[in-house]
Amino acid sequence: MRVLYAFIEEEKHQYLLEKYLTMNSNEFNIRISKFRRWQDTQLSLLGRILLKYGLNNYFDIHDFEIGRTPNYKPFLINKNLHFNISHAGNLVICCINEHPIGIDVEYINQRIDYEDLKFQMTANEFDKIQGSEDKLKAFFTYWTEKEAVIKAHGKGLFIPLTSFEVDHNQAIIENETFYLKEIFIDKEYQCCIATNQVILQKVIYVEQLNMNKL
Repeated sequence: MRVLYAFIEEEKHQYLLEKYLTMNSNEFNIRISKFRRWQDTQLSLLGRILLKYGLNNYFDIHDFEIGRTPNYKPFLINKNLHFNISHAGNLVICCINEHPIGIDVEYINQRIDYEDLKFQMTANEFDKIQGSEDKLKAFFTYWTEKEAVIKAHGKGLFIPLTSFEVDHNQAIIENETFYLKEIFIDKEYQCCIATNQVILQKVIYVEQLNMNKL
């Protein structure tokens, strides 16, 4: 399993556009061209760049095409690999794996009131957060775990957050078990991966890509 991440940089924005826009579909380029902020454009583009870098350098895949399932989950057409991309704040992260994978990263916003999102939690989850020494950390742990599982499962918004719980780094959706692991990237971010294969003992290669490598 490969986890690649990078932080966006405004001074590299035009360079990235000129070098990498042609590798994407017209549909993708049109979509990101509608963003008003350069940050949003670069986050989306950089996710695809990380995917390309990972496939090229670690899986010897240089030509690939991205499709979408009926539930809108992106996948690699005719490749026995899975990927998932997430971004928050100034960080974008991409995971590539041999089995279905979900990854979620969130910026730890100190101003958020997690109680406003109580309706998205089960009673057990809310009580666990309330009983934690670091409630904000516990909330973002809960949130990234849930999002990672949903993304790994592949049905997205069709799976309500309150329809399952994470217990001892495992969750079950529709009789399928998913295994979770926290990935440390930066103290200002919370990140978690989920897959339907046991991952606690697996080696996970985490690499930061400097813009000078791209």
